[in-house]
Amino acid sequence: MRKVLIVVLTVAAVSAWAQNRSETLVLVEGGIFRNTTSNYHGKSITLSSFYIGKYEVTQKEWTEIMGNNPSKFQGDDLPVDTVSWYDCVEYCNKRSTKEGLQPYYHIEKDKRDPDNQTIIDDIKWTVTINTGVNGYRLPTEAEWEYAAGGGQISKSYTYSGGNDIDKVAWYWQNAGDKNLTGPWSWSVIEQNHTKTKPVGGKEPNELGLYDMSGNVREWCWDWYGDLAADGTAPKGSSSESGRVWKGGGWIGGDFCCASSFRASFEGNGKGADQGLRVCRGK
Repeated sequence: MRKVLIVVLTVAAVSAWAQNRSETLVLVEGGIFRNTTSNYHGKSITLSSFYIGKYEVTQKEWTEIMGNNPSKFQGDDLPVDTVSWYDCVEYCNKRSTKEGLQPYYHIEKDKRDPDNQTIIDDIKWTVTINTGVNGYRLPTEAEWEYAAGGGQISKSYTYSGGNDIDKVAWYWQNAGDKNLTGPWSWSVIEQNHTKTKPVGGKEPNELGLYDMSGNVREWCWDWYGDLAADGTAPKGSSSESGRVWKGGGWIGGDFCCASSFRASFEGNGKGADQGLRVCRGK
């Protein structure tokens, strides 16, 4: 009887934990890109509905799953930082398992990815998708930009949530002791104690998503490359430039925080402004 009770309590605890986590997801109704500032606007691409994190993954959430906290700036409600793309796909799988979902990624750590031509990346795990499963994953670049831009109720803002960056994003000029002006300067940023901020501290976008502009840069699934006419990024040589990140961060300029801005980082790269937001299929 005691063993049965322990099992029941354990299942109930896991269920409650999973329910609490699921409440941080927002349903994004699919469709065409209505944000006129988007790289995908007017192109032949329609997205299916999906769920995406209301907030960037916090250090508390990361530690509960991974058992460690690699972040430079410590705090339960701060976004996790200093995580590589590989760290993030592992996090997605482990979180899926903990919540009783099917892991989205098949990770082969001993098999070098032949498509990964990034010279600096010395990890190069082969990571493929388990199609049709319900686990957590990184958003594609298109999904990220669609959600950041307001989806089907977009007001075509430049930044995620508005055109006034100070109302919606933490970036180098406002994420320190005082607001800065003038040209970007690392020494000035350091002296101003500029850093990440607790998630959800700025205004949300049309879908109720926070910090998609600023705070930490967010990893996406895709290889980086020039977008084709249909809005897709070619694989091939694009893998020489690493994986896409979006959204800008506390250390970056205002232009990096625009929903349409796109850049890349090698998959093994880590930085105090590099984090993630999770996604799931509907």
